[in-house]
Amino acid sequence: KMVDPTLAEMGKNLNEAMKMLEDNQRKVEEEDEKKYVRKDIPGPLQGRCWYLPFFLIWFLFSPPRYTSGQDMVSILQLVQNLMHGEEEEETSQAYRLQNVGEQGHMALLGHSLAAYISVLDRERLRKLTTRILSDTTLWLCRLFRYENGSAYYHEDDREGLLKICRLVIHTRYEDYTVEGFNVLYTKQPVIYISSAARTGLGQALCNQLGLPLSCMCRVPCNTMFGSQHQMDVALLDRLIKDDVESGKLPLLLVANAGTPGAGHTDKLGRLKELCEQYNMWLHVEGVNLATLALGYVSSSVLAATKCDSMTLTLGSWLGLPAVPAVTLYRHEDPSLSLAAGLTSSQPVEKLRALPLWLSLQYLGHDGIVERIKHASQLSQRLLENLKNLDFIKTSVEDELSSPVVVFKFFREYSNRDQTSHAAQASTIQHPIISNERLIYDTFNQWLGEQLAQLVPASGVDVVELEDEGTCVRFSPLMTSAVLGTEIQDVDQLVDCLKMKIPVLTSTLQLREEFEQEVRRTVGLLYIEDLSWPGLGVVRYNYHSDGKNDDKQEKELEKINTELLKKLNELESDLTFSLGPEFGGQKNCVYIGMVTEDLDVSELVETIAATGREIEENSRLLENMTEVVRKGIQEAQLQLQKANEERLLEEGLLRQIPVVGSVLNWFSPFQASPKGRTFNLTAGSLESTESTYVSKAQGTGTTPPPTPTSSLAKQRLPGQKIFKRSLRSSDALSETSSVSHCDDLEKMDQRPPALSPGQERGPLETEKTEAQEEVAQATKTGTEDVQSDKSPHDCAKVEEQGSQR
Repeated sequence: KMVDPTLAEMGKNLNEAMKMLEDNQRKVEEEDEKKYVRKDIPGPLQGRCWYLPFFLIWFLFSPPRYTSGQDMVSILQLVQNLMHGEEEEETSQAYRLQNVGEQGHMALLGHSLAAYISVLDRERLRKLTTRILSDTTLWLCRLFRYENGSAYYHEDDREGLLKICRLVIHTRYEDYTVEGFNVLYTKQPVIYISSAARTGLGQALCNQLGLPLSCMCRVPCNTMFGSQHQMDVALLDRLIKDDVESGKLPLLLVANAGTPGAGHTDKLGRLKELCEQYNMWLHVEGVNLATLALGYVSSSVLAATKCDSMTLTLGSWLGLPAVPAVTLYRHEDPSLSLAAGLTSSQPVEKLRALPLWLSLQYLGHDGIVERIKHASQLSQRLLENLKNLDFIKTSVEDELSSPVVVFKFFREYSNRDQTSHAAQASTIQHPIISNERLIYDTFNQWLGEQLAQLVPASGVDVVELEDEGTCVRFSPLMTSAVLGTEIQDVDQLVDCLKMKIPVLTSTLQLREEFEQEVRRTVGLLYIEDLSWPGLGVVRYNYHSDGKNDDKQEKELEKINTELLKKLNELESDLTFSLGPEFGGQKNCVYIGMVTEDLDVSELVETIAATGREIEENSRLLENMTEVVRKGIQEAQLQLQKANEERLLEEGLLRQIPVVGSVLNWFSPFQASPKGRTFNLTAGSLESTESTYVSKAQGTGTTPPPTPTSSLAKQRLPGQKIFKRSLRSSDALSETSSVSHCDDLEKMDQRPPALSPGQERGPLETEKTEAQEEVAQATKTGTEDVQSDKSPHDCAKVEEQGSQR
């Protein structure tokens, strides 16, 4: 078949452009190249010249002028540099480009074709747009089981609901076209939205429609029966009755087939009956509407086919970039649809459906169903694995066909712990429940961030729910087509979750023990920060000694900063930090997640000892500075006094320049040199006479040892700091210690008994006394070993005995 050369060239250019933009593996030719490449700067600003300042002034106050254009390759290279150049090194791991496949190329080609088709003559353009619009609407209505429907294509997913509201206003208020908002004043319209709907949806509708916020009614969800994310139908009925009795007009109800947070579906069947009773319009939106294309559809979602309108977001479901959202609706009056903006007489606006028209033909019915089915299988795979995990609580509406999986870390209490916890909560109910809720929210926030970082292809995110709190959400219908999520990604997500659960449980159990240890330790202050995902927060208290607040704050910051530095230098598996960048406490040490083999007492003791060491060193330096200053002043006074005494001894004549020299030549004056030396250890001035006599400077007293930590805990080979030894190694150590000490007792040789009247010789007496000393030392060491049960101590006792 003949192909239009322009279309062929357009497709070729699009393929070349996409190939160039998707090539993220390209390396920079020169590593030491400047951050901003010269070719990225507009032409006149390239290079450096003497008239650059004058040219900048002209450039700022005049529009830029380009003498010649650039080729397509240069422009695309510039676009690529703007997309990836500056952020590629910093966010190479966190940033992930969307998986734009061939079906994505078709969608992008649709935008280029729309621009090309718009220049056709009016009649040909009208026929083409009518065909594209009718085909796309028919395919979507058949695919999602929505019979006799019309379609409105829009860029913003809220724009379809906005147009529907205007359509309902035009339908219910017959004089609205003529009188406008005056008819709304006499009978105020009411739009009902679930409390689980998207944040800010009601306010956005009121702003666009020009209605007061009193026209928006938020319907609470169930509190006693049913899902806590479903709209309370009985309460909605009462609200509608109250509005009717007060003279208001119930206009429209927005329901969810998959809430934005948990993915639950409202009771659409009962809501449709209620809308028919009060002559209201029912609009449905949500991710679960995608399952209408599958062979098996749950009854709760299938009821959406009877609603008056629904909004479909096919771009995220099928992984199609830059395709419009679609709102399917049923209405018999085309004039009102035109007045509401749902239809347009401009052929160019109908070209919005062209990218979707091309993509649907490329995927086909089987391809579309396969993508949605694959996303549902991913959610079921994760849900089955989560059932076998301890401390994981799921929140799904239908375990057989739930496309959204929401889960959270939650530690169940045993019967005994649950009784004590309930008794404690009944005594102080609100603080304990709120603190526990905040701690679990913090831990689940950390868990969601870790899973998203470790398995970016899974597309998990963190969501805040009203009743459950912070949870981790897995919604493959919204992310799998874009990120290319596969079954192995779900398995990897489960494996990472299994590794994180023991860390969460251990940290949660040791938080209370850490708090108690810190409160019992002198010099440490426990800082309660429920928003920190870790063991806890501690601060070393500086003893001020009457210093002002500013100086005390500086000393506190200095000590805790040095403390953090020394803790990070230790060879441990713990993470010490200054806490979050915003909202954290100042001058504190934040300890991250821990494992079950953490020795909390050793950790707290090490922090306290290190802080005392830093404080004592700081005080020693301050005291030494003050002592040196006073010693210098005292030395100056003593030297001045010694000079005065020397003048009195030498006499006045010896001070005259010429006479003193002659007098000293005839009668020399013998005076011993007197000086002063400052002893830093003792902090006192001493005479230098002993130095001149002995011709050597004395060392003085021995300085005191530098204060260090008293922790000298013996460790097994390969055991890191702050780790408890295993029980099996302890038992083995104890057994070997006792058996080795028994061998030492058996090796103790005693001298033979002497007959009456027989005496030992001097050599035998000395040898016997030595053996008794060895035996006594061995026996004493054995008792110590049996109490301490350490093979290292037994070896030390044996060595001492042999030395003796």
